Amino acid sequence: MPGHTGKGPDFRLAEMNVDDYPGIYHMVQIEPEDWYLLPEVPPERDSVNLDVEAEEALEKAGYIIGRLQRVIFHDPGVKDTNWSATRAVIGPDGVSRRWVYLHYFKEGQPSINWLDPTFAGIRLVIGDALHSLGDLGSGALRLDANGFLGVEKSAEGLPAWSEGHPLSEAANQLIASMVRKLGGFTFQELNLTIDDIKVTSEAGADLSYDFVNRPAYHHALATGDTEFLRLTLNLSLEKGVAAAGLVHALQNHDELTYELVHFTTSKDELFAYHGVEVTGDQLAEHVRGELVQKLVGPDAPYNAVFTTNGIASTTVSVIAAALGHTTLDRLTQEDVEGIKRAHLLLAMFNALQPGVFALSGWDLCGLLTLDRETVAPLLATGDTRWIHRGAYDLMGYRPEATASGSGMPKARSLYGSLPAQLADSDSFAARLKHLLRVREETGVATADQIEIPSVVHPALLVMVHRLDEAGRIQATVLNFGSEPASGSVASEYFEPGWTAHDALTGKDVNVVNDLRSVDIQVAGYDGLCLVFLPPVP
Repeated sequence: MPGHTGKGPDFRLAEMNVDDYPGIYHMVQIEPEDWYLLPEVPPERDSVNLDVEAEEALEKAGYIIGRLQRVIFHDPGVKDTNWSATRAVIGPDGVSRRWVYLHYFKEGQPSINWLDPTFAGIRLVIGDALHSLGDLGSGALRLDANGFLGVEKSAEGLPAWSEGHPLSEAANQLIASMVRKLGGFTFQELNLTIDDIKVTSEAGADLSYDFVNRPAYHHALATGDTEFLRLTLNLSLEKGVAAAGLVHALQNHDELTYELVHFTTSKDELFAYHGVEVTGDQLAEHVRGELVQKLVGPDAPYNAVFTTNGIASTTVSVIAAALGHTTLDRLTQEDVEGIKRAHLLLAMFNALQPGVFALSGWDLCGLLTLDRETVAPLLATGDTRWIHRGAYDLMGYRPEATASGSGMPKARSLYGSLPAQLADSDSFAARLKHLLRVREETGVATADQIEIPSVVHPALLVMVHRLDEAGRIQATVLNFGSEPASGSVASEYFEPGWTAHDALTGKDVNVVNDLRSVDIQVAGYDGLCLVFLPPVP
């Protein structure tokens, strides 16, 4: 919630013009004498996307507000505009109607209307929130597409105002306040600039998905270089976006996004990168190019580009590509161990910093992408994301099954079921369990991120946190390279004489010297959770 629904009963009743249901959506009934302006709907379809000419014609005829500021998931011949036309639908009154409706995303995701006089959309969203919290027992709700709740016609010849509209902010405040009133919390999941995340956090959803650092940590793994990741982390610090207010995630249901909205929006702003100044546009293009080169294409055919948004992949298939595996069919046990090690490294990045740590069953089972032939009908519209949404059996309930109850093919699992993993102390789940115990014991989840120091080795990343009001300091040190890395980690927050204790191994690493630095050594694709202890009198 709250940006759109699917084409379930609500949309079907809207098509039939039942009661207030059409008021839920940005949908306009087209008079029969103007049906000639609409494209024909193929027999096997229930709607068809408008091309640019049809969009302009319907705008001139006064039916719709026309083109928007951008066409998300633009795919020529498949999605040319944000509008689609329905087939003729007969209502209970016997009248046949055709509608044009708005969808920011896919054709099957009609957008909710927050300004319809019936307020049907608002009633639906608030009712859904109350149902989720009160009846289903949810503690948190994801606000999806929450930046696209306001849309308004602009001056003649200009696209409609569809992004950054104040109605979106007002609607977010309304939803978030209602959820807080009932004891829950919300997080927004829209790829925004760092500045917009800052604004949203002040009066909207309680938390924001970490779209800023998510592509950056994948870039660090793909290249063995943390320069871009350190840049995004430092930008967040400078602009006042607290790490504790972000949801740091491994795989989710969407693609590995590489839009890098902050940099493409600040396209002419200069950023320091590897000792030179580059514009935001240049930096975004460079990072996207490196991600595509490393993670898709002939060397990683099991991953796929998803329109202009990112890469369809599982966390495991991203790691496999970063490690140089050109196929997933011949992975040895040694290969799986290497993938598991890198997977735990990415878990450390997300879990050993302030904020919410999120992961999926796809991560827990170590799933690979599906062969494209097995989901060919789902890929027909260009949505390659279905290759990373394979079914899995988390609890080993039906090991003989080859598909889910809904028919989704079962993906290959590298790690096995959760019960089997927890019986093996060296499994991914067992080691993740230990990592999460350390996260809880150190209190890093509710700490303040205060510094991202420079590093002596390009594969190293250091995040320094203040754990509590007493001023206890913790540092997460990660090695995104395959080879061991060593050097000195320095911070103005380290005090000479402090002992650096690794909470992951339970061993003391070294003592902070007079230069406020500590010498460390980190194995390839590994990390340290350093808690600094003052000297014992």
